[in-house]
Amino acid sequence: MEKFAQQIVNGLSQGSIYALIALGYTMVYGIVKLINFAHGDIYMIGAYVGFAVTTFTRFGHSRFGFIAALVIAMVACAVLGVCIERIAYKPLRNSSRIAVLITAIGVSLFLDYTLMYFVGAGTRSYPPGVLSDRSFTVGGVVIKYQQVIVVLVSIALMILLQFIVKKTKQGKAMRAVSFDKEAAQLMGINVDRTISFTFLLGSALAGAAGVMVGIYFNSIDPLMGMMPGLKAFVAAVFGGIGSIPGAMVGGLSIGVIETLVAGYGGSLYRDAAVFAILILVLIIKPTGLMGKSTGSKV
Repeated sequence: MEKFAQQIVNGLSQGSIYALIALGYTMVYGIVKLINFAHGDIYMIGAYVGFAVTTFTRFGHSRFGFIAALVIAMVACAVLGVCIERIAYKPLRNSSRIAVLITAIGVSLFLDYTLMYFVGAGTRSYPPGVLSDRSFTVGGVVIKYQQVIVVLVSIALMILLQFIVKKTKQGKAMRAVSFDKEAAQLMGINVDRTISFTFLLGSALAGAAGVMVGIYFNSIDPLMGMMPGLKAFVAAVFGGIGSIPGAMVGGLSIGVIETLVAGYGGSLYRDAAVFAILILVLIIKPTGLMGKSTGSKV
């Protein structure tokens, strides 16, 4: 039972990061029906921004810490997300879905290899002491302070996102555009600004996830966004693409399942297990756990 509980703790910290990335996928899909495959690379950019902040910037005689890295990475990724939407996706808004999908893949590769050109292909490590690496034991389960911080920050950001979507004017505009873009435009909602704001929110959350992964695993590289980005997409589909609570549940579930598979001797098959879940979900319940099926008129 102690081993099982340990894997659950590890899975929740991993899954909360997947959930933050999955929220970006599900929000963008809910608004413009686009799978933004460059989203995982925005998460990677966030990790590098956090690395630069904690390594090269100082306040007096001290380096900038976790909070500064988190905030700056979120702002930088939010700006990057809006720029990508305006430059790459907005001109194709009335084009076929396959054209937009290919563009998203092209943007992903562009971000990967442009960054690799400037920083090299090698791995980088955050400086020690950004977050305490101490741990404590509860009932035989070892819990790191870093895991606690990762989970708490993720929960706080998810709650903030829910507040923005449910309680603010811009959030109501997002829900209106998601439901019926043309009707929302007729009611005076600025659809372009709403779509840009959606990319801003999702990219900021991905940037936060990048910083937390960089500190937690202490290893970043220019191609680090590919596999987590795909797993976060699986989490979004598993929870119900277009559903914000579904993305949260899906991310946590994928993280726990992955760590359980790895913890019980299947570390070579952890990735295969995640994508097997995607196949099963698409076969059994294509709309995901919390997704809603929508009929189409012909």
